[in-house]
Amino acid sequence: MSVLKTKFCEGISDISDSYAAFVIDQWGVLHNGEEPYEGVIDCLKHLKERKKQIIILSNSGKRAEENKERLKSLGIGPSLYTDIVTSGEITWQGLHDQKDGVFKDIGHKCFLMSRGGDRSIIAGLDIEVVDDIQDADFLMISGTDAPEKTLVDYYEPILKAAIRRRLKAVCANPDSRALIGDGYVMGPGMIARRYQDFGGVVHYIGKPHAPIFQHCIKMLQERDIYPGQTVMIGDTMAHDIIGAAAVNIDTCLVKTGLHHGSFAKCTNPTEVDHALNILTLQYHNIRPNYLVDVMKWGKALPDRKHKKRS
Repeated sequence: MSVLKTKFCEGISDISDSYAAFVIDQWGVLHNGEEPYEGVIDCLKHLKERKKQIIILSNSGKRAEENKERLKSLGIGPSLYTDIVTSGEITWQGLHDQKDGVFKDIGHKCFLMSRGGDRSIIAGLDIEVVDDIQDADFLMISGTDAPEKTLVDYYEPILKAAIRRRLKAVCANPDSRALIGDGYVMGPGMIARRYQDFGGVVHYIGKPHAPIFQHCIKMLQERDIYPGQTVMIGDTMAHDIIGAAAVNIDTCLVKTGLHHGSFAKCTNPTEVDHALNILTLQYHNIRPNYLVDVMKWGKALPDRKHKKRS
């Protein structure tokens, strides 16, 4: 069986002619939560000039419009992409309809775990947020207050109480770690997996799970664009690369974001390939089709002090 050989690219221009659609992760690819990475805006302009469809795909627990405003505040305006798809938006729509799959008859009383008390994921819905897990119909995990609130001391007692009531949990952001500026904190996905460890049932909305990718595929098919004409640009093997590969979408890994440390000390292509081989072994032998330093149109940027994402 042949092993996929990853092509090392100087920029997105190396692959732009091969695809009609680009599905792009937010944090770690476009920005670090505080500012865009250098070259990103110019790259998006080049893609739009070439009439490419650009879907920004995020595990954000916030709705699409809120992410649109965040991107705008960072200088990434709506003219630079086609659509935004977030796990928070898909969750909101599911809770609104309560007709299909995990959301069918889920109930109207929610115990919500979010960051800073954010309730945007249920805003405008016939959903009541309850303060006591004993009153809840279901558990919603969309964010964490880490590091102030820890898994063991704060979240686990609530999860154990939810287990005793056999509550269904919905995780609207499967990320295990969230990037805030230059550092990482515990993400909602870690709480959800702990609930599973206790025997709870969790339904994940977001990457790498197929439904959110299938949602993007459906959007593109309505424009006569198919998976073979699409590439996913992401910074995480576990979410972006594995998830896209599972639905037959080609992938491009950027060295900014989650795996920056894996490549930070590489000084030549051989060392980069070795680092990529290690990542591949860690993630079910899935390799990205392409590897690029940053989401830049042309040649890679000169070395600068690394700045990070959310």
